[in-house]
Amino acid sequence: MKTRVLAFILFAGFLALWQYASLAGWISPILLPSPGEIGSYLLAATADGTLPAALGITLSRLAVGYTLGLTIGMGLGLLLHASPLARATLGLLALGLQTLPSVCWAPLSLLWFGQTEQAMYFVVVMGSLWAIAIATENAIRSVPKLYIQAARVMGSKGLHTWRTVIFPAALPQLLSGATLGWAFSWRSLMAAEIYVTIISRLGIGQLLHFGRELHAMDQAMAVMVVIVFVGYLSDKLLFSPLEKRLRATRGAIWV
Repeated sequence: MKTRVLAFILFAGFLALWQYASLAGWISPILLPSPGEIGSYLLAATADGTLPAALGITLSRLAVGYTLGLTIGMGLGLLLHASPLARATLGLLALGLQTLPSVCWAPLSLLWFGQTEQAMYFVVVMGSLWAIAIATENAIRSVPKLYIQAARVMGSKGLHTWRTVIFPAALPQLLSGATLGWAFSWRSLMAAEIYVTIISRLGIGQLLHFGRELHAMDQAMAVMVVIVFVGYLSDKLLFSPLEKRLRATRGAIWV
């Protein structure tokens, strides 16, 4: 509790100092708007429906892109585990492509799909599936062979071993891989929305882009705040509780 109070005081002090510096003219509002200006934009954009509508569109795109990336990535991870040839070829490719910034896929997606939703999904999938595939393969490979051998001694084999032994044992690391994939998907979608513009369906990435182009830094920074806040809430409300529950049900010590 004391740590949270101290953190709140530190953040509040930082914002107060920032606001004072802006009012005193120490910081140009063109280069760095004050917290008050950012808050005013957030309130106005929320009241007129611009921000909720854009956020809803972005989250719907994220849901589709992340689901595709997770499905394809986990399938590829299973293939990498099952096939030495796949590990020697696709595995090497995945190691290289996971380091490629997702924004690098944007020009290719525009060339192939144009200014469409499919172009955004392509960037999100390509920006996340490689990391998910590697995490999936590592999770399955980390399952102790003793578990599998013991299951086979007791008559388990094939899909039964996968369903009752391998997947449950790998589940904590699979969840970590899914969390990592979500982070990659979120960042990839922001890059996609900045490059791909669909006027009838503007997401928060486009709001950030337009704020930059129009030199409306209060809008740009307000959208950045929203992006960070959504990422924080997703971790605290979804992934962290799932991981904590998973560890608790398996008797692991949670620190």
